[in-house]
Amino acid sequence: MLAVRRLSAVAVATAIAAIASVPAAAPPADAASAVRFSYVQYNSPGSDTGGNTSLNGEYIKIKNYGTASKNLTGWSVRDVANHVYTFGKFTLKPGATVTLYTGKGTNTASKRYWGQTWYIWNNDGDTAKLRNASGTTVASCKWGSSGSAKNC
Repeated sequence: MLAVRRLSAVAVATAIAAIASVPAAAPPADAASAVRFSYVQYNSPGSDTGGNTSLNGEYIKIKNYGTASKNLTGWSVRDVANHVYTFGKFTLKPGATVTLYTGKGTNTASKRYWGQTWYIWNNDGDTAKLRNASGTTVASCKWGSSGSAKNC
């Protein structure tokens, strides 16, 4: 005959506390980031002439969906060919969007310029990655060969 063992309330409480103290797995970086891409215009309107106006017709928007300002100093945006833009001293306010243009211009709180002399984003498909100052990818946006823009 099997002996039935009764656990005391203290033993049960101790076991539950031990299980509850095991940390849950962290969510993927993409799911956890309040700062992420919102839109990309990867094919600038008109012919690809390489002029600054045409280059600035190509851009990507980064939005802070969170409720606190986010320091983006040292964060980077890159494509699959490893073209890299790194933010200098920059803070993105809650609910705000910053647009990163491919060409040249004067940086403001809502506009940043990569300063390139040729296009970054491939019209036939590419992936934009946003990395934090530690180098961890926190957001990405991928597109194929159809269209000219995408909501991320």
